[in-house]
Amino acid sequence: MTAESPLEQPSVPDLRAALRKARMESAERSGVLVELRTAELGRLDLLRQELEPVFAQVPKEIDLFDAAILPGDPARLFVDVIGFVEMGHDKRTYRFFQDTRYGRKTIAESHDLEVMVQAVTDYVARRIIEREKALAANTLLEADKDGETPAPAPLPATEEAPAPATTAAAASASRWAKKAKAAKTALEEENRHGSLVLLFVVALAAAFIAFYGAGFLWNAGFRSLGVS
Repeated sequence: MTAESPLEQPSVPDLRAALRKARMESAERSGVLVELRTAELGRLDLLRQELEPVFAQVPKEIDLFDAAILPGDPARLFVDVIGFVEMGHDKRTYRFFQDTRYGRKTIAESHDLEVMVQAVTDYVARRIIEREKALAANTLLEADKDGETPAPAPLPATEEAPAPATTAAAASASRWAKKAKAAKTALEEENRHGSLVLLFVVALAAAFIAFYGAGFLWNAGFRSLGVS
């Protein structure tokens, strides 16, 4: 009889080998990221060096521009406070942006360093023109304020301004108003005296009627007694 072969045991995963493999993969990925990061910063710094002669030609009284690389994710080369260059996802493409009140606007995008240098140069020129227009507008506003027509000076105290034609009309109207008021007052006074006279006449007539009426009744009474 042949001897039976022992049962095969299932293989146990080797954790140490898995950890070693994971560390190696992580190191490789980190190396790639570090290389991409280094390449990104290197390309931005190369662009900054190419732009140094351009910024050197900007007048000293204009302090709008300051080419500086700001490390971050992604890193950016700032031209001014609203314009900047960053690398694309491939870390080879230059992308020039400007932040506006309506959102972010793409000004230029290219793999070519010279094309990007020219795009930034044109941007700097436009920004200088915008600054000159803003200063000119402010100057015009100040000139308008300074050139306002002054108010006419008052007449000297020794000279009297001629009275307008409406003054005589107003004086005449005032005199007629006073006369009308006086006439009204006199009429009211006459009406009051007339009322008193009429009242006296009415009272006198009533007294006369009462006196003669009483005498007539007295005589009529005596007559009636004599008859009876």
